[in-house]
Amino acid sequence: MGNGSDMNETGNASRLCDRAVIRLSGAEGGGGEDVAAFLQGLVTNDVTGILPVWSALLSPQGKALFDFFVWPAQDAMLIDCEAAHADELVRKLSLYRLRRPIQIAVDPSVAVHWHGHRGDGGSDDPRLAAIGQRWLAAVVPSDEADCADAAYRAHRLELGVPEGREELGFDKLLWLECNAVELHGVSFKKGCFIGQENTARMNWRQKVNRRLAVVPLSKSDPARQQVAYPDLDVAVDHLRIADADPSLFPAWLGPVGQPQD
Repeated sequence: MGNGSDMNETGNASRLCDRAVIRLSGAEGGGGEDVAAFLQGLVTNDVTGILPVWSALLSPQGKALFDFFVWPAQDAMLIDCEAAHADELVRKLSLYRLRRPIQIAVDPSVAVHWHGHRGDGGSDDPRLAAIGQRWLAAVVPSDEADCADAAYRAHRLELGVPEGREELGFDKLLWLECNAVELHGVSFKKGCFIGQENTARMNWRQKVNRRLAVVPLSKSDPARQQVAYPDLDVAVDHLRIADADPSLFPAWLGPVGQPQD
């Protein structure tokens, strides 16, 4: 697990209380390589290289079901995901386990932390360094008295980075429409994963015709809106590139609709 201070730059507690951690381990407490191989054939990113990575579990058609971060652990792998859907993700992963001796369960002893600056021992957010750093640490009950979720949400939305079911949907948006290439959420060199065929085809043919974007609430189209945040005066819209104002897309996205290496 990563190390980091317990406070972010504003002096508030750093725990993301809306996140949970799923532990995948060998049935006898070992078999870390088997766990990596299991995940490698399912999720969009390469979990055999440098971790953490942002990744997803897709439908066979390449639509986003769950997005999460994958972390290394001794004789195990950890998934940092939305707490509200953690049990559902456990069930989904367990369906693919078949007879493999792999244990998959929420680990209530581990918490996710974040701060919005680099340094202090956390890991850079693998999507975009400007988001800050996150780390995993043993749960301290007092952390829940002052969570960092609101600050984290405001910070990443200011940078134009959507995540989670409210913003990405469930079995609704294609993974590349969620800016997965630009946010380093997919590897086209790792081999097969669920939904890989359609995802790779879209990338090679440059057929990403729609994109998620964080837009001012006044410019949000109700017909395209995924979710609105009146407290932040923004919404997340699923925009058709040909019809959208280019200024609505963040600079890190590059030329909109053109996949990057």
